[in-house]
Amino acid sequence: MSDELAPLRIQELGLDLSHQNIADLELFLQEMGRWNRVHNLTAIEGEKESIHLHLIDSIAVLPIMRQFLLAPNPQIADLGSGGGLPAIPIAILQPEWHLTLIEAVRKKTAFLQHVRGKLGLRNVEVLSERVEAVAIQRPAQYDAVISRAFTHLARFLDLSLPLLKSDGLVFAMKSKRADEEMQDVCMDDWRLIADEPLHIPNLTVERRLLVLSPVRKSPPLKRDH
Repeated sequence: MSDELAPLRIQELGLDLSHQNIADLELFLQEMGRWNRVHNLTAIEGEKESIHLHLIDSIAVLPIMRQFLLAPNPQIADLGSGGGLPAIPIAILQPEWHLTLIEAVRKKTAFLQHVRGKLGLRNVEVLSERVEAVAIQRPAQYDAVISRAFTHLARFLDLSLPLLKSDGLVFAMKSKRADEEMQDVCMDDWRLIADEPLHIPNLTVERRLLVLSPVRKSPPLKRDH
């Protein structure tokens, strides 16, 4: 583990990172910091410690995602990908997963395309589109949808639904406000499969990963007259 990543105590997540994984994560951090100083990709204003915490926050969801995504090559959409969190770190560590990064802001998609090329991430696709437009173009094509701090949970679920396959899953990265946001979710339409606390080394703020699936309603039976 390098001097740059060692303080993050990533080994505590039990992800068994290779030397190449670590090198790629470091390169991603360096590029994000460099671009952020010029293009203001995120609100963290280039603070190195904050960028690092965003990284470990993103990969902490992997042990739980691995439990649910059992298909060999799942298709995953990251809504409002921003600077590539959580999708880029996930793509680095899960090369067999295909991730579609959906982001409407051009300067952010330019960065995502840059990082994709710099790291040779063949399992990453970047779409410079609004989520609503992608849902029309690619209905029911994704095994899972994920987002980190994109929008309110109920809105996130509404945007996710048309993208999901019939057995698709939503992974919502949330903080302590998750209970409050869940109150606005219509549980006739969604089933909460898991609500897992995330242990983030060096971070005392509560983090949770909610896993939800849509309740697919059967069409009404036609009556014979």
